[in-house]
Amino acid sequence: MTQIHFPPTRTAALKRLSSFVPRAGRYGLRRNYDVAGHEGVSQLSPYIRHRLITEEEVLRTVLGRYSAQSLEKLVQEVYWRTYWKGWLEMRAPVWGMYKQGLNAALNNVQTQSGLRAKWEAACAGTTGIDCFDHWAKELAETGYLHNHARMWFASIWIFTLRLPWELGADFFMRHLLDGDAASNTCSWRWVGGLQTVGKTYLARPDNITKYTEGRFRPTGLAPHAEPLTGFANPDRQPIKTPDAPQAGARTLIVIHEDDMALSTALNATQGCEVVGAAALACHNARTPLNVAENVRVFTEGGLQDTGERFADKLGMTPEILDVDAIAQMAAELECDQVAANYAPIGPANDTLKKLDKALKSKGIALTQAMPDYDAQAWPYATAGFFKFKTNIPKLIASLG
Repeated sequence: MTQIHFPPTRTAALKRLSSFVPRAGRYGLRRNYDVAGHEGVSQLSPYIRHRLITEEEVLRTVLGRYSAQSLEKLVQEVYWRTYWKGWLEMRAPVWGMYKQGLNAALNNVQTQSGLRAKWEAACAGTTGIDCFDHWAKELAETGYLHNHARMWFASIWIFTLRLPWELGADFFMRHLLDGDAASNTCSWRWVGGLQTVGKTYLARPDNITKYTEGRFRPTGLAPHAEPLTGFANPDRQPIKTPDAPQAGARTLIVIHEDDMALSTALNATQGCEVVGAAALACHNARTPLNVAENVRVFTEGGLQDTGERFADKLGMTPEILDVDAIAQMAAELECDQVAANYAPIGPANDTLKKLDKALKSKGIALTQAMPDYDAQAWPYATAGFFKFKTNIPKLIASLG
């Protein structure tokens, strides 16, 4: 039976935020320490990832108690996820190239017994590298890893175990409750020297020992991190503006796992004739393999919680349906359009593309509402994070 470490409800998210606020002022001092209990970090990422609680809510809450200067590292960490999403929105082919590389690596796993054995040991946490094995098992059990541990893990996977980075990124996507296409793909590419070409991240034994406070003293790690070779970053393209809901149209509202802040879609459909609602599970699109039970329970639980909280406004409690069932439901309700929150590049976006195709065959439009937070921040992700972060003060000011 799956043990629930992160209850998939907004109530649990608000409780975790409330318990973190008194510690937020010390975030900059303890955020890099991967210690038991993870008291140095918020552990809000599974909730923020699916917007059971939003970035704006977190920022407003902590900045209501502390100065922006004292929370510089925390604020930047919130905006890192935003930055990665904006970066990938302008370079969508990176996601497709990752999926192609993953499929090729999985094919090699099936035909190369040595590679398969190394991959299986890494996933099971039986490599003999104590810290790495601990993190693999912690991730499988809880659906969460400290951010510093993720960097060490990825570095060991790539440079010590010499495994394809795409297989490691997929391992994370299969298990992380906060698994996000942009953050995950770009971070693994950064560790391997593909994101910022030639710049790698090397997991060093002394660094691990220091920031785990002596829990681990690994030996045998790669002493060098030779950059991987691969496709160049594609040219930056303008961010596409989704088709917005049309006033007066008969509308079916769809909730998906990428953005459960349903007020965005509800505000965008004011003036529409909302005749139904459904929830769309997208977690199976994360990987060609099977997602962990933790991920399924969290995402489906979050969809159910969102549906129950908004049932009065929707006039019903939405069921979790697949693409074909939602398209059929929209047709039976004689809808003109289906409205959802915008899904950034990634699994939910891929799933909505399938829904769009199914709806078009029935003469129904798919519309999406983009939150102001994303629309304001993503255009600044034109280059590296250093350039992006110079705009953080104006982005915070825009929150009100």
